[in-house]
Amino acid sequence: MKNTAFHHFNLSEEITRAITALGYKVPTEVQQKVIPAALENRDLIVQSHTGSGKTAAFAIPLCEKVIWEENKPQALVLTPTRELAVQIKEDITNIGRFKRIKAAAVFGKQPFSIQQRELKQKTHIVVGTPGRVMDHISRETLSLEEIKYLIIDEGDEMLNMGFIDQVEGIIKALPENRVTMLFSATIPEEIKRLCSSYMKRPETIEIESQSIATESIEHYIYEVREEDKFKLLDDIAVTENPDSCIIFCRTKEQVDNLYNKLKAKDYPCEKLHGGLLQEDRLEVMQDFKRGRFMYLVTTDVAARGIDIDSVSLVINYDIPLEKESYVHRAGRTGRAGKAGKALTFAAPYENRFLKQIEEYIGFEITKASPPAKEEVNKGQEEFRNKITRKPKIKKDKSSELNKEIMKLYFNGGKKKKIRALDFVGTISNLSGVSAEDIGIIDIQDNISYVEILNGKGPRVLEAMKTTKVKGKLLKVQKARD
Repeated sequence: MKNTAFHHFNLSEEITRAITALGYKVPTEVQQKVIPAALENRDLIVQSHTGSGKTAAFAIPLCEKVIWEENKPQALVLTPTRELAVQIKEDITNIGRFKRIKAAAVFGKQPFSIQQRELKQKTHIVVGTPGRVMDHISRETLSLEEIKYLIIDEGDEMLNMGFIDQVEGIIKALPENRVTMLFSATIPEEIKRLCSSYMKRPETIEIESQSIATESIEHYIYEVREEDKFKLLDDIAVTENPDSCIIFCRTKEQVDNLYNKLKAKDYPCEKLHGGLLQEDRLEVMQDFKRGRFMYLVTTDVAARGIDIDSVSLVINYDIPLEKESYVHRAGRTGRAGKAGKALTFAAPYENRFLKQIEEYIGFEITKASPPAKEEVNKGQEEFRNKITRKPKIKKDKSSELNKEIMKLYFNGGKKKKIRALDFVGTISNLSGVSAEDIGIIDIQDNISYVEILNGKGPRVLEAMKTTKVKGKLLKVQKARD
């Protein structure tokens, strides 16, 4: 693949400015092939494994194509998990920041009323899980008449999780005159049937899997009895001494059990599984990305699509029963050109699962011996120093993008009859400020948030302390993160 700069796609100044600030330099293979085709409104079937950069491959064209002036949703992105929905929404918001693109995420375990309120406001792109999207369609809280683009992400996982009937139901409810793009690591027969039924002369783009057999990931298997797993994990943690590590278990009970054992030994760790409250799950993922703790114990809920570019070690405490899961778990490390290791613990009776995985990935995983006692003893001091050290918080990838953006809080909203247009009209009339300096506006019942772009935040904040909105002087301050 020859290197191509993003400017060859002839993107708008607003999108180019955002992706530059986000650190996008050279398009990945999937981005190089998908972006031009998507910009030409072609239906696409994209076979691409995790870590290939596919979110940006569809998010960049979507942000480029949507029309800011249109208040109703123009694009719908379907994704299998809540965590992935939130992440894709964040990516779209960042890429569309200077075009003032408003994205909303809808998913289960979050109050329906919160999402309903958000969807009533100007929303360009909706990202959601199939079940909650269907709920909004059936209750007529999600407007579909202006949908021009449908993205089905992680198509094979939709199938595995039993969502394919819901996906088909959503497709049938959408306008026929639309662009449809499907992204999937594999293309099973049921996915092929879906594509042939609902896509118009789709172009197939197949990206060779570079995420699992890459030179940047070392793979090892440890044969170990169930009762000896924790000691092996403890010894490996000392000898590997990773900066960031994800430990995968098969069940939430196993996650809870292992988490408690690690906590008892003062590991800086947190746990993640489907039994946790949604806000807790999102907070754990955010804290792990920022480096607030080093060890994440999780079920496969963190295996798909979660973008953390500095995980140096993945440990399969339980060997995955599905071969595809191995690819997605291992794909959490060795990202963004960095080296990583994927270590798998397998009991002697689990050999058949190992064989299936090796057949699927196309190579034999190297068998490893447990660390020697001398090696563990030698590494103890350095290991203890690292896990007791105060964490160094990583910069968010959007920090450069957001440094000239200030979000303002106002103590007035719908109950004071205030609309987005009232803020736009008032703020754009301030000296040295125009409508292009106003970003996303979120109006709730009693409060409102308004993003001010281009470094104009301090000026607007000061002026709005004495400027009325719709005849009302509102309390204004810089919003907390």
